[in-house]
Amino acid sequence: MSDIHDTLDGMRAEVWARLMLGVVDAASAARFPVLATVSPTGLPEARTVVLRGAEEHVCEVHTDLRSDKIASLRATPCAALLIWEPEVRLQIRLACRAEILEGDAVVERWAQVPDSSQTAYGKRPPPGTVIADSLDYELAPGAENFAALRLEVDEIDAVHLGPDHRRARFERRDGWAGRWLSP
Repeated sequence: MSDIHDTLDGMRAEVWARLMLGVVDAASAARFPVLATVSPTGLPEARTVVLRGAEEHVCEVHTDLRSDKIASLRATPCAALLIWEPEVRLQIRLACRAEILEGDAVVERWAQVPDSSQTAYGKRPPPGTVIADSLDYELAPGAENFAALRLEVDEIDAVHLGPDHRRARFERRDGWAGRWLSP
């Protein structure tokens, strides 16, 4: 019996199917990837984000312009997304080039953000500020702080931990041809 993970095309298709599902299904594991960046001082950083867009070779997440990840991406515009899909035992790692979209470039996206979520972008004081107590901040809509991170995928590393482990790597530079790697 053939498995989708038996072929390079199958593995690549599974990666993008899982990512696209993560955009529309809040219960999907791909909805909440880990975004890794490098701080301006060279230290690794990782945080969970919400996947807001996925189309062939581009992913998108939203953030507050005042967050630490923005400073990190301005200094080093590279990032990685990590997704673990326990249902199918698939690890997906994406190496990306990040573009920060803000201002006029995100007006239409902001209009799609539910009112209840808009307050995440207007916190006072800004994210990462030391506060006296755990709830010593205010919420308010903050369109001026809203940004989208457009993550252009350069490499995909997919590991399927089924009865037989499989690992494949796909790279933009070779037209996504793919090759098998030892898991």
